[in-house]
Amino acid sequence: MLLALAVAAFAAGLLDTLAGGGGLITVPALLLAGVPPVQALGTNKLQGSFGTLTATVQVLRKHGVAWRDVRGPMLVAFAGSAAGSIVILFVDPEALEIVIPIVLAAIAAYFLLVRDAHMPPPRARMTRKAYVSSVVPAIGAYDGAFGPGTGSLFALGGVALRGFDLRRSTALAKTLNFATNVAALIVFVAAGKVVWLLGGLMALGQLAGAWLGSHLLLRVNPMVLRVLIVVVSVAMLVRFLLG
Repeated sequence: MLLALAVAAFAAGLLDTLAGGGGLITVPALLLAGVPPVQALGTNKLQGSFGTLTATVQVLRKHGVAWRDVRGPMLVAFAGSAAGSIVILFVDPEALEIVIPIVLAAIAAYFLLVRDAHMPPPRARMTRKAYVSSVVPAIGAYDGAFGPGTGSLFALGGVALRGFDLRRSTALAKTLNFATNVAALIVFVAAGKVVWLLGGLMALGQLAGAWLGSHLLLRVNPMVLRVLIVVVSVAMLVRFLLG
C-alpha cells in the first residue's frame, strides 16, 4: 500500500507539473487505501504543499512574477481556503463518502472536456479588485474543502476573466495554489486530520514527479496527459465505490 501511494504521488507530481489535476490521482488513491475521507483530504494537502511550494519558488525566481503583485491575492486565497477547510470538518464523514466521489467525477469531466489552452479575451472581463475579492476566495474555498483541479481553475480564471496569457496566468496560479494548500494544511493539522507517515512518503513521490515533470514540460502534449488523469482517476473512483 505504501509503495502504491508513493507511486500515485509520483504520478500526481508529474501530471500536476505538466497539465494539472494531480489531486484526481492522490485523493482516490488515499480513499482506496482505506484512509477516512477527511483524513484523505488533509493528507493530500500535506503532500501537495511540497509540489506547490517548489513551483511558487520557481515562478518568483525565474518567471517574472513579483512578490508585491501576488501577496494580496495569496492572502485572500489563504483565507478562502481556511474557511472551506473549517466547513468540511463539520460535514458528516458518511456524507463525504458520497460527496467526494461526485466532486471528483465532476472535476474529472471538466478536465476531459475543457482545454486549458484558451486565448485571452480582447479585454479583461473583471477588474483586478473584483476578481481578487470574489473569484480568488471562491476557488480558495473549493480547494480548502476538496482540492483537485484548483491550479487549473486559477489559471483558466486568470485567462478568461483577467485577460492574461496562459503562461502568465499559470505562473500566478502556482502562487495562489500554494497559499490555499498551506491554509488547508494548517486547519487539517490543527484538527488532527493528517496521516503523517503516508503524507510524508507521498511528499517524496510528489517532489520526484515534479522534478521529472519540469524536465519534460515542453515535450508532452498536455491534452494527452489530461485524458490519462481522467482515465486513472475514474478507474480508482470506480474501484473505491465497488470496494
